[in-house]
Amino acid sequence: MSENGTRQVMDGQAIQRALVRIGHEIVERGHGTANLALVGIRSRGVHIAQRLKRILHDIEGGEAVPFGVVDITLYRDDLDRRMQNPVVQGTSIDFSVDGRRILLVDDVLFTGRTIRAAIEALLDYGRPDRVQLAVLVDRGHRELPIRPDYVGKNLPTSLDERVRVELEEIDGRDRVVLELGAGSSDD
Repeated sequence: MSENGTRQVMDGQAIQRALVRIGHEIVERGHGTANLALVGIRSRGVHIAQRLKRILHDIEGGEAVPFGVVDITLYRDDLDRRMQNPVVQGTSIDFSVDGRRILLVDDVLFTGRTIRAAIEALLDYGRPDRVQLAVLVDRGHRELPIRPDYVGKNLPTSLDERVRVELEEIDGRDRVVLELGAGSSDD
């Protein structure tokens, strides 16, 4: 840890390598990308899903994998305790989810509550054949029985640590940082 209580655990190259590996795993396990659609969870999951979409196109070619965005704000189980005036940015799924293999994408998997909310929001759009999960970082400490299908990095943490993902599209740089004593606000 540095003197300010942070430690970088992934740089931009490590993030890119992890996403390329995940892309190859998706193609291999799914026997290609037929019937696949990506749905990024706001906010950083959206950018990671967009990157995966480009990687999958580079690997498979052909038509682009359908891409959507899910906003879980109103599906959170802590809405009344945590947010008095939630800001809803909106969900955008411009394809039928019925019968598709949907890959939910997020930055950090922690308790599993964000993923539960995303699945609930997704099911309002139809009945997928299968829902899978890809995350850049799995930090453990699940409160719900949710397990990712694709993981960029397993990062065991303590409850008093926080994983912060920074992405070029939002933060101006790519990196994953572990912060000590920052609480457990990531889901």
